[in-house]
Amino acid sequence: MPTRQRESSITSCSSASSCDADDEGVRGTCEDASLCKRFAVSIGYWHDPYIQHFVRLSKERKAPEINRGYFARVHGVSQLIKAFLRKTECHCQIINLGAGMDTTFWRLKDEDLLPSKYFEVDFPMIVTRKLHSIKCKPPLSSPILELHSEDTLQMDGHILDSKRYAVIGADLRDLSELEEKLKKCNMNTQLPTLLIAECVLVYMTPEQSANLLKWAASSFEAAMFINYEQVNMGDRFGQIMIENLRRRQCDLAGVETCKSLESQKERLLSNGWETASAVDMMELYNRLPRAEVSRIESLEFLDEMELLEQLMRHYCLCWATKGGNELGLKEITY
Repeated sequence: MPTRQRESSITSCSSASSCDADDEGVRGTCEDASLCKRFAVSIGYWHDPYIQHFVRLSKERKAPEINRGYFARVHGVSQLIKAFLRKTECHCQIINLGAGMDTTFWRLKDEDLLPSKYFEVDFPMIVTRKLHSIKCKPPLSSPILELHSEDTLQMDGHILDSKRYAVIGADLRDLSELEEKLKKCNMNTQLPTLLIAECVLVYMTPEQSANLLKWAASSFEAAMFINYEQVNMGDRFGQIMIENLRRRQCDLAGVETCKSLESQKERLLSNGWETASAVDMMELYNRLPRAEVSRIESLEFLDEMELLEQLMRHYCLCWATKGGNELGLKEITY
């Protein structure tokens, strides 16, 4: 059936969304990240025609070091995702934990790089908002419907399930609920699986994040985990970051694991993962293709390179693998 006829075939039923007031500050970081990405895209840092459908363009100009930081984050995570997809020849699944308004699914579809299925998980309140945008905006809903085998797509307040894409409202601290909802949406534990967490684990207690990592390592025969978050948080700059977030009622409950690249790798290795690698974002920035660096540095003037370096030294990209020897997952690097 042509897409135009099927755009209206997303049906919805009302559902009460759960809301935990203690998590309000954490949910607010989703809005902050979306606004920053939207602004960086608007001035040409990277191409993303979908972010505009999820978040408005802020009137407030973001600082150049923030824009370059987001560019490095998006570029680094994207490179690792594509390396995993190449190794598995897209015969795999991706689970984006704490996905927020992320647009990776649509961008991978445009590049003909979709996995067998792409899952997103976040707080039910955030998922409800994302599903509203998908339902109301054909540029978002049409690509999902194109890949769906049914004429209609059932969606309630905090879940959407289709043949190639699912969005699930769940609390990552409740692993039994998480697993139940993923399996209901046809998660396949036999498929090579990539799990992604961007600034997610740091908002969980060390015990909670360890449990999530153990669950991920034990649930799939071959898997890879990508984690982007803070590092080197024991110095003065790190303390200022923590204090600024606390003033906004946002506590970094897992910050003790963010002491160093070594502590980040050790957490992964001690929770069931066989290999672990980590780089701070300044190192990643320095490894970017020179042509790309020249392009983005020409977009806007950065007064103090030292400020960019300070910021980038306090974020890192980590990745871990388990199994998948025949696929060469251990060979994946940035």
